[in-house]
Amino acid sequence: MVRDFQSVIGRETRVQVTKKEGRLPDTIVACVGGGSNALGIFYPFIEDHVELIGVEAGGEGIDTGKHSATLCAGEAGVLHGTLSYLLQDGDGQILPTHSISAGLDYPGVGPEHAMLRDEKRVTYTAMNDPDVLAAFRFLSKKEGIIPALESAHAVAWVMKNADRFDRDDIVIVNLSGRGDKDVAEVAAIQEKR
Repeated sequence: MVRDFQSVIGRETRVQVTKKEGRLPDTIVACVGGGSNALGIFYPFIEDHVELIGVEAGGEGIDTGKHSATLCAGEAGVLHGTLSYLLQDGDGQILPTHSISAGLDYPGVGPEHAMLRDEKRVTYTAMNDPDVLAAFRFLSKKEGIIPALESAHAVAWVMKNADRFDRDDIVIVNLSGRGDKDVAEVAAIQEKR
């Protein structure tokens, strides 16, 4: 249901990019926590030859265990009555998670993302906190757009992978939320560093 509501953004994106550019995008990048915003932008493009990238919260690094990268490091399990990928221990108990972004700090993901991962239709990756903060600052300074820390994960992935794109490629980054709610948090983090 939430995917369908969120897909209004994806459908509008499809109309606008086709009208402005005369073709579909090459790549769409969105952050993934529970996954509804990403599914909303991805869904109208699932059947097309468009690369879809979901970016999870890598936190302090997947190897540290302090992250929320469910699709990158989780295993199949049941949470809230749904079979999907989870961050869990050997007994199936949910592990603590970490993300600089409250909206991505979750030990599971919607089952449709699990299916898209298994079918290899969407590529899932993770970005660590320092890269996310850098992306937050970069977009705020360069464009005057303060992204939500959630969305800054997608911006960070594009920045880190910019050399894989050609000048004529169309890359859409889903900015799924406003960052004014995160400004105090980012300032507090920067004071500590």
